[in-house]
Amino acid sequence: MQSLKNHFLMAMPHLEDPNFAGTLSYLCDHDDKGTMGVIVNRPLELTLDALFEQLELEGAGSPHLNAPVYYGGPVHKDRGFILHRGRSEDWDSSLQVAEDIALTTSMDILEALAAGRGPDQFLVCLGCAGWESGQLEEELKDNAWLTVEGRADILFEVPPEQRLGASANLLGIDLNLMTREAGHG
Repeated sequence: MQSLKNHFLMAMPHLEDPNFAGTLSYLCDHDDKGTMGVIVNRPLELTLDALFEQLELEGAGSPHLNAPVYYGGPVHKDRGFILHRGRSEDWDSSLQVAEDIALTTSMDILEALAAGRGPDQFLVCLGCAGWESGQLEEELKDNAWLTVEGRADILFEVPPEQRLGASANLLGIDLNLMTREAGHG
């Protein structure tokens, strides 16, 4: 099995599950036990400033107060998953996904961001997406998703509403031109 860790997962136009329709997910872990990722193109009506307030973190020193918080997926919706540039060893509970991309779930990174420290490029997501062992592979066979290797510039430098299209462009595809009908005859 080829690992899809550090890959984008693009919802095909006919995928109607409200949790995933129109989404771009970034896969952070993929092995024989299952797959875990975060949706990276669904900002919530919540800013970091409001999140810091809810967590009782003093955020006055942060240059990121207006940064959006993202809907990361339907699993663990009450937990924060921070996708960021940098190394995992800088934080308490962190997974190195790619050479320069890590996923951190510990409070120390939010405390650092509130204080104006921490990574310059990051996405704070509430919740994550998860698939049981073999589930994502079946969904890929059913043409529910497209995959392409992930890129930090798309994650952190492209506006959220353009990330899905930018990822599809890596494959030379315009998702807007794809039909919702599957090609089963």
